[in-house]
Amino acid sequence: MNHSRPYVLFLLVALASTSYAVDADATKTPAQDAMAALEKQFEVTLTNAALVGSFTVKGKEDGKLHQERYVISSVKKIEGESWLFMARIQYGGKDATLPLILRVKWAGDTPIITLDKFKVPGFGTFTARVMIYDGQYAGTWSGGDHGGQMFGRIEKAELEKAEPEKTKP
Repeated sequence: MNHSRPYVLFLLVALASTSYAVDADATKTPAQDAMAALEKQFEVTLTNAALVGSFTVKGKEDGKLHQERYVISSVKKIEGESWLFMARIQYGGKDATLPLILRVKWAGDTPIITLDKFKVPGFGTFTARVMIYDGQYAGTWSGGDHGGQMFGRIEKAELEKAEPEKTKP
């Protein structure tokens, strides 16, 4: 009878579990690395940026486009699909900068900002799908009994340069 056999089996199981634990804690998979890079690009694209373009109103297709501008000072992933946007909203004669926790879903390499009956304090409740790609945005929106399309370009905000203090001679 060979008594070393259980020890060999135990050793193999122990080595396999140790190897699995090391692999599980090792670097991310290539797919995770690619998604992390896309998320970082999204963050950089929308931080200190403005969405500048036009929107339509369904039922009022008179050929006129309404101008819009959303200034975003920062975008940061919280976890999962939740992102914190610090956004200035100018709409309906109101002007406010608000922290908004919005969902971002991905269609391959393309982020889509997703709102479902989302209450924006002081502005109303909105549903929207806004795709961000190649320096542009496009999507649909609704605010209860009205809605339409929106589209435009993403402009990086000029950072204000502080003047160096002059020293007196």
